[in-house]
Formats: sequence, C-alpha cells, structure tokens
Amino acid sequence: MEDHDHYMNLALQLAEKGRGTVSPNPMVGCVIVKDGKIVGTGYHRKAGGPHAEAFALRRAGNKARGAVMYVTLEPCSHFGRTPPCTKAIISAGIREAVVAVRDPSPRMRGIEDLKRAGVKAVVGVMEDEAKRTNEVFMKYTKVKLPFVTLKLAVTLDGSIAASTGSSRYITSKGSQKMVHGLRTEVDAVMVGKNTVLKDNPRLTPRLAKGKDPLKIVVDSRAEIPLSCNLMKNPQKLIIATTGKAKKEKVGALERKGATIITCPSLGGKVDLNYLMKELGKRDVTGILLEGGAELAAAALRAGIVDKMMVFIAPKIAGKGIQAVGDLGIRDMGKALALKDIKIKRVADDVLVEGYP
Repeated sequence: MEDHDHYMNLALQLAEKGRGTVSPNPMVGCVIVKDGKIVGTGYHRKAGGPHAEAFALRRAGNKARGAVMYVTLEPCSHFGRTPPCTKAIISAGIREAVVAVRDPSPRMRGIEDLKRAGVKAVVGVMEDEAKRTNEVFMKYTKVKLPFVTLKLAVTLDGSIAASTGSSRYITSKGSQKMVHGLRTEVDAVMVGKNTVLKDNPRLTPRLAKGKDPLKIVVDSRAEIPLSCNLMKNPQKLIIATTGKAKKEKVGALERKGATIITCPSLGGKVDLNYLMKELGKRDVTGILLEGGAELAAAALRAGIVDKMMVFIAPKIAGKGIQAVGDLGIRDMGKALALKDIKIKRVADDVLVEGYP
C-alpha cells in the first residue's frame, strides 16, 4: 500500500499539470510501473486531446505488458472525442490498474470493463486527495452546477476597503499573482455590479500565464456602463440581470456583444440559484467569485458557495467596509464555520482555505 501511495502521489502531481487547460474535462495523471521501475507517464493536457492513459501507454510501449497502471480517475469506457481508455489498457496487456477514484458519471463502467477482461483493479488509493484535485469536475458531473470559490482579500480587522471605498491594494503582490493564477484555472470570474461601478476592474489574469476566463457581472438592473473595462472585450462578458432592467440598456449591451441572462428576481436581486443552473447549461464548471460584500453575502445565503479562500493582509483599516454583508446571523453560535481548513503564508499575507 505504501508503494501504491507513492506512485499515486506522482500521478496526482502529473494531473495538476492540466489545471486550467482541460475544463470541462477532469485533470488526470497516469504512471505505469513494471518491476519497480516507472516505464511510462502521462497527463491529460487539454479537452479533446489524448487522455493521460494514452500518453503513458505510448511512452511505455511494449513494457506496458504485465505492468501496473496508476491513474487518478477511473479510465473512460465510452467513445467521446477520443476512444475508450479501457480498450487501450486491455490491448496493451496491463495486468493491474490502481485507481484513485471512480468517475461520477453514471455512464462510466471503466472498472467493470477492466475486471471483465481479467485486469485486476484496485480502487480508492488516495481517494480523498483525488477528489479534492477534481472537486470542480466532481460537482459539475454529478449535478451540472458550477463549483463556486468565494475569494476575499481582507485586512486583519475584516475590511475589504477603506470607509471611502478605496481598496487598491489590500494584499501583497504575491497574493495578487496567486489570484491571477486562480483566474486562469476557472471558467469564469464573477463580481457584483457595485464592484464594477467602484473599481472598474478588468478581471484578467495579467500577472499570470494562462487562459483569460469569462467575466460574469450580477447586475439586476443592468446598470454597468457601456464604457467600463469589461465591455472592452464583451464577447467574454455575461451579465446576469432581471426583468427590472431597462430594455433599452439590455439591448445596447447585447449589441456591443455582451451575453445577457435574465433571471427571476428574489427580493429585487438576481436569483443566484437560477443563474447557476443557466451557467451550468453553458458548460461553466468552475467560478471564482471575487465580490463584493453584498454579492458575497447573497451567495452564502443562497448556498451556492462550495469553497472559500480568504487572503488576510497584515493591515488595519479601522472603520472600513466589511468583507461580507448581512447574513442575518444574530447569535455567534450560529456563525458560518468552515471545515477542512488549510492555512498558509503567501508573501506577507495569510491564506485561509475552507469549505462552508
């Protein structure tokens, strides 16, 4: 089991190389071992491209016969944009497949196909780590809803801006670079109307290399200016609004190239659960929600937040703007508590990660 963990850990490290390039597919890594030596490795590099197993088998060649394959996700058993991996594994003569986690897709029968062909299959090695690696894919595959990560940048006393609204910049350059890297890993970055009106952000990953994600603005009355920075690339902009938005403004935004999603209104605001369903239909699997305070509170109240990443800077703002708006909590015993906490230093800041 110790060897299983060692090689599966290597496979998980390989899988991470596909982060930000494979959506809506999962990140998958594969290691082939024979007589105690690694004879083939691979990872899924981009959606529509060869799977991790195919790369590893190609590198192993004839050495794959009688070898053990370590793969971070159940091998596919169906024809998609690529042939089924199970068929290639069986043809190559792999004697044992060690799989971290089953694919949650109901049509997947990879383990069963391998066993029927006489390939020994072991499932569940480093399963928790594998699920965490593909937490976005796991949720989206099961319920067709995006995995939402709420990112906050706050001072030690919990402010996201000074009392004047000034918020540039709370965290260090190191944290800013990390956030830009996170943007390359998701399908979309989401903010509220007030963030656009106050900060006029670009929301691009300009401090990191990688893809430029979609931008989503939650704006119940379609009030963002036609001249804002996000409208400079309207093909990448989705505006979630309601029937309260003026038709003339909605039409002007659409003519500029922005996509409009008209949602039901809940208390005068965009129904976020409806919005998530609509985004899921558009293959938006992962969202980085970057605020502000009102949208952060609305998202938490709606139950759409799957993960939180809070960057805490060693600064005191005094009477500033609080990071999260009213959640209706009047008893500290009922405060939202995060689970599975991870804490690490990022430059001069502290990053707290957890799951609500």
